[in-house]
Amino acid sequence: HKGPLFPLSPVKWDVGSVYFGPNHPMKPHRLCMTHHLVLSYELHKKMEIYRPHKAYPVELAQFHSADYVDFLHRITPDTQHLFGNELAKYNLGEDCPVFENLFEFCQIYAGGTIDAARRLNNQLCDIAINWAGGLHHAKKCEASGFCYINDLVLGILELLKHHARVLYIDIDVHHGDGVEEAFYFTDR
Repeated sequence: HKGPLFPLSPVKWDVGSVYFGPNHPMKPHRLCMTHHLVLSYELHKKMEIYRPHKAYPVELAQFHSADYVDFLHRITPDTQHLFGNELAKYNLGEDCPVFENLFEFCQIYAGGTIDAARRLNNQLCDIAINWAGGLHHAKKCEASGFCYINDLVLGILELLKHHARVLYIDIDVHHGDGVEEAFYFTDR
């Protein structure tokens, strides 16, 4: 099924241009490479590609604590020296560094997963993929394992609005501890 290729207007940057710092294993530019492979193999002719909305703080707070979301919104590389205690409290540092556009990065990748879940819920598609998503280590009140906002938990919560249960299969080499923590005491 062919559909529109978004965005129709230019953007100043995207999640693939985020830089976690020298020697950091997280390389978001891989998202750009994935997108170029989709285009090169003309897979885009058989799918719809959407630019996600930026998840609102209230959407992020469906799982994450409001104070943690607010902190991510306020912190920047230029202001991080003012937040020493909060950096430790929310586990930002070497694995989860503060970088330019951190909050917008979180909003976009989380928005992509939320949008994908909504499209599934509204039966607008059978398969939905967010190449930028899958940041499964983030906890309710802290960053962890290169993950700041747990988009998978937000997507599952969205799916649970229409479905009694959701089967989550994690094929990452690392344990999806943030997702496990979110649903450990439920049967959903």
